[in-house]
Parts: sequence; structure tokens; C-alpha cells
Amino acid sequence: MKSMPTVPLRRNPTRAVRIGTVTIGAGYPIAVQSMCATPTQDVEATAAQCEQLRQAGADVVRVAVDSRRDAQAVAQLRQKTQANLVVDLQENFRLAELVAPHVDKLRYNPGHLHHHQRHKSWQDKVAWLAEVAARWDCALRVGVNCGSVDPELRAKFPPEDSIGPMVQSALEHCEHLDRLGFTRYCVSLKDSDPQKVIEANRRFAAQRPDVPLHLGVTEAGMPPEGVIKTRIALEQLISRGIGDTVRVSLTLPNAQKHEEVLVARQILADIAAGRVRSVVDYGLPGLNIIACPSCSRVENEAFVQLAEQVRQMTQYAKDHKITIAVMGCRVNGPGETDDADLGLWCGPKYVNLKRGPQLLGAYSYDEILDRLKEELDRLIEQRSAEQAPTAQEG
Repeated sequence: MKSMPTVPLRRNPTRAVRIGTVTIGAGYPIAVQSMCATPTQDVEATAAQCEQLRQAGADVVRVAVDSRRDAQAVAQLRQKTQANLVVDLQENFRLAELVAPHVDKLRYNPGHLHHHQRHKSWQDKVAWLAEVAARWDCALRVGVNCGSVDPELRAKFPPEDSIGPMVQSALEHCEHLDRLGFTRYCVSLKDSDPQKVIEANRRFAAQRPDVPLHLGVTEAGMPPEGVIKTRIALEQLISRGIGDTVRVSLTLPNAQKHEEVLVARQILADIAAGRVRSVVDYGLPGLNIIACPSCSRVENEAFVQLAEQVRQMTQYAKDHKITIAVMGCRVNGPGETDDADLGLWCGPKYVNLKRGPQLLGAYSYDEILDRLKEELDRLIEQRSAEQAPTAQEG
């Protein structure tokens, strides 16, 4: 790393947003977040992980809620942890009313609002969410994700432009919340590509420097690659005054989940001290494996082991510019593997294998590595043939 003179970091003039006992924006210290990987309904294990993360230095801890039973578990969880709790509403925004009395922030994904109550507009749904948040003293996060942008909005942009619809979605939701008079919110714009994270957040911050931003590279994968991807995105954004809270999303076993927090704290300390990488661009010269962070949505813990096995098995292809995505659940899996050359998304008993957006089939955890290797070899052979010089060129 290149060491640079220590200088006070410039910060965008964002508004203050309180999340329980922590305030982000308005010059407050950059907060660190993490997310539980335990099943939310396992209240004892989730409470223990909340405390593990909090004691490691997490200012905010997120849990996933995807059913009424999950929501009921959150009420019990609140009694067992001192962590500032955020609930990820996943695909069912209607659960907000059940969990809001017990948490400090609600995170919703604009691209998931269409899954329920299709007869209602997204504006009406957001108005309801804002009313629930205000009633129960909660902050909101507008969490825009590359793999799940509102399909109607995405259709208005060229297929090759993934950043435009993300930024536009965030801007529209901010404008709507402002009109409603609800300003206790922050925004996140996440992608598995650090360059896209940098660009999306730069574009948004240029138009809305008043809105606090939560930074992170989604599905960053396993250490050390996942740490490097996240570090570069955070360095480039925070050094420009962009960012009020961060998360390092790593694919880790449950017992090591607190390492996300330790890595985030180290990255922030390095940026503050001027210990940053000299590169600005993040270009992968060869094989790129992205994997979502282990969290409570994972339906089979074998997912984490599988991600590591994929990395080991594919070492022979490290010089080929190919992206393989390994996703742990049905929320991230179907959409967020579409842009990868080869994608795996893991269910309770089977792993779905994709080539781009095309589903090739579902295979057992014992079968999937061999099947993945077949497709990887086929892809390498195809690309090598395409790049080979023709007789005329030779």
C-alpha cells in the first residue's frame, strides 16, 4: 500500500439520521454495519451473533425477515441484544408493521416492492412504509441492488446500462420520501463490481449530497479477494467525501462472521491514516468469483463450503477472464447470477446452475462441482476458438 500524508477527510454535507443509539451523516463518525448469518427464527443463535458483531465493533446489525415467524422472532430477539437492529424486509414489505416496534431501522429494496399487492403503486407502498417507520421511531434505508432493480424502470434504459436505473431508482424514492415529509432515511447503491459501486455512488452523491450513503460491495466473495474489492471501492468513495456507513460483505462461516466488522474497521483506519492503494481502477485480469455474504437467508450452510470448493476447483482457469457467481439463496440467486458467465444459486437440497440468464438445471451438492467444471471447460474452449486467428489473419 502507498502511504500518504494524513489529512482530515472531507465529508459530504449529509443530513443526520439516527439509528437507535448511533447517528450517521452530518459529520458523525462513519458507522460500521454487519448482518447475521444465523436463521432469524433461531433466536438464541441470532442473539449470540448480534452480540458477537456488536462487541467486535458493529454499530448496526442487520437481520433478515421473510415470514411472519421471522417477524415474531425479532420481537424475542429485541429482548436479548443491545445491538442497534436493522431489519431487511426482503420481498415482503408488509412485514414492516410487525417488526418496526422492535427495531431501529427498516431496509427495503425498491426492486422488490412489486412482489406483493401488485394493484398498488410503489408510491403508495413507500408512503405506508414511511408512516410505519415514523410511528415506531425507525429510520429507513432505500437499498438499491444491481440484481433487483424495478423491472419497469430498468426497461427504460439500454440493456448495457446497469448503473443508470439504479441511480434513477434511488433518486425517485428520495424525492418521494421528501414529498411525504419523511427525511430520516439513507440510501445504498450496491453491485458486485467495485467500479460500478464507485460510479453509482458518485453519480447519486453529485445530485443528492444531502442524503447519507451506506457503502458496500455486494457479494464481494471470500477473503482476500472480497476484502480487496471492498477496500478499493471504499477508498475511492470515502476519499471523495462520499459515505456515512459501511459494510464489508464476505462469504464466511458463522463463527467468523465478526471478521467483517474487523476488516471494515481496519479499512476505515487505513483511509484515515492515508494508507491507501495507488490504483483507482479495479480491473480483474482473469477469473473473478463473486459470492454473496453468508446471512440468515442461506437455506443450506453447505453454501459457504461450496463457494470455497468452487474457488479451489477453478484455479486452473485463473488466467481466463470469466466471472462465476455463487449465491446462497433464492432472493439473490435468480437475478444476481444473470450477469455472470456461470452462476450457481443454492437451495436447501439442490444447486441451480446457470450460464448467463439461462438455467441449465438443478444438481445435488455432490454433483454440482463436476457439472460446473464441464460448463467452465466448454466456455473456455468456446472463447479460445473465438479468439484464435483465422487462416487469412495468420
